[in-house]
Amino acid sequence: MEWLYEEGIGECRAALVAHGRILEARIEREGDHVLTGAAVEGRLIRTLVPKKRGIVRLHSGEEVLLEPLPPRLAEGGMVLVEIRREALGETGLDGEKRDKLALARAARPGIKPHPGPSLLQRLRDTGHPITPCPAHEEDRLEEHGWSELLESAMRGEVGTEAAALRIFPTPAMVLIDVDGSLPPAQLGPKGAKLAAQAIRAMDLSGSIGIDLPTMNNKDERAIAAAQIDKYLPQPFERTAVNGFGFIQIIRKRERPSLIELLRDDPVRTAAMALLRRAERWTGGRGTGGGPVTLTAHPAVTNCIRRRPDWIALLEKRRGGTVTLIADPALKPEESHAG
Repeated sequence: MEWLYEEGIGECRAALVAHGRILEARIEREGDHVLTGAAVEGRLIRTLVPKKRGIVRLHSGEEVLLEPLPPRLAEGGMVLVEIRREALGETGLDGEKRDKLALARAARPGIKPHPGPSLLQRLRDTGHPITPCPAHEEDRLEEHGWSELLESAMRGEVGTEAAALRIFPTPAMVLIDVDGSLPPAQLGPKGAKLAAQAIRAMDLSGSIGIDLPTMNNKDERAIAAAQIDKYLPQPFERTAVNGFGFIQIIRKRERPSLIELLRDDPVRTAAMALLRRAERWTGGRGTGGGPVTLTAHPAVTNCIRRRPDWIALLEKRRGGTVTLIADPALKPEESHAG
């Protein structure tokens, strides 16, 4: 196994690959959100539950939820906090977007302010080798199915007619529905394997419920549960598969999943994909470089125009000018470089 790591424009990307397929995919976008593991100073601006919960505004302006509140900390007081979970973009059942604040705790004794580990630092901590993937070399991420995985995450669909998943992130938990044409005794283990692989690949975390087909006996349910243990690395906790085919998994939640990250800002997602294509566009010459024109939905071109540093970096990497053309006839995901 090895990590393929790409330092893109606006985001960094990584994939743990083995035998030609992606086991895990990770994206870290530029932004103002504080990262998990950081220790940062802020001011308590509001007490929500006395002695238990309050909101701290960091020096960056971001607000985080602190719990429990340290003794003797009053509103207006300064406090050093450690980030336990990053902010999440969440959509309610009514379709309305409700962002969840990052979670923090009071810093432990001896802790000094420091940033949270970056994606690259976290990859190094795994012990697997890391292979850089610059844009002027072959697209190793794409060779392992990068775009297909991201498309599956955006749709929330994985698999084939024989065994398929539909993935539904909700405010309470992630629900995975297993369906297919296979008999229940075969669909149960196959669906459990697909679900375990999707959970790992898309970094799904928190409470996860998998609705497998109803199986006739405990042995069949045990075989299905064993697939979770085989294909989903620890640490996690799970229940047994009950008589209705339902199994619940709990994984530590520290940052947005791939699905949440991509869906939270679809325009930004389309812009990142377009910039990635633009870096690698060769114009049939076999090698990249030179001027490039990006044609996209107006929302996507506006997203890029608001970040002149992205355009400047793309021009530097290509050694040519970048032209943006807005085409309202295109869907955001239909943007192209040429």
